[in-house]
Amino acid sequence: MNMQVSVILAHPEPASFNHAIARVVRESLAGTSARVNFHDLCKEQFEPLLPAEEVARDVTLPDLVAAHCREIAEADLIIIIHPNWWGQPPAMLKGWIDRVMRPGVAYEFLEGDSGEGVPVGLLRAKLALVFNTSNTEVLREQQVFGDPLETIWKNCIFGLCGVGVVRRKTFAIVITSTEEQRRGWLADVRQQVEEAWALLSESQ
Repeated sequence: MNMQVSVILAHPEPASFNHAIARVVRESLAGTSARVNFHDLCKEQFEPLLPAEEVARDVTLPDLVAAHCREIAEADLIIIIHPNWWGQPPAMLKGWIDRVMRPGVAYEFLEGDSGEGVPVGLLRAKLALVFNTSNTEVLREQQVFGDPLETIWKNCIFGLCGVGVVRRKTFAIVITSTEEQRRGWLADVRQQVEEAWALLSESQ
């Protein structure tokens, strides 16, 4: 059975470097046997607002949300691409997390636990790649702001949901970057995707 890869892009500007990263990711996977589920959330106009009727665990979800849930639950590799905005993912991506990384899909509480305990991760993927862009120097992001995206993705989301290996790369400073720098960054993206795929293939 072919392995499945979920690629999630969250940036509203089609000419952004995030979109360039997404193109390289897809190109890198095109030569593999992977079944790739790619979503440009902004282009697809995914509705990020979690409605009250979706909060409960056992509810019937809208078809689109249910499809996203199936894809993320079945993914062997998850790749997330987004800018660093205020030390957080964009609202579009945060809303996708709220609606898709839900109990029964991404994590579950043990029997008798009403939600106050430590959940068990349910995602099949054991490896995730996160590519971020920023206009803040990486060292300043770490020393002054504590690099909140590192904690969000490695601990609060993927770690909680059972993904044991999270490789995150930030490309900065984008706004002043040269063409040569960007080519180097995209080569890095290609290498990381190829290495992740090779690692997954070896584990099968």
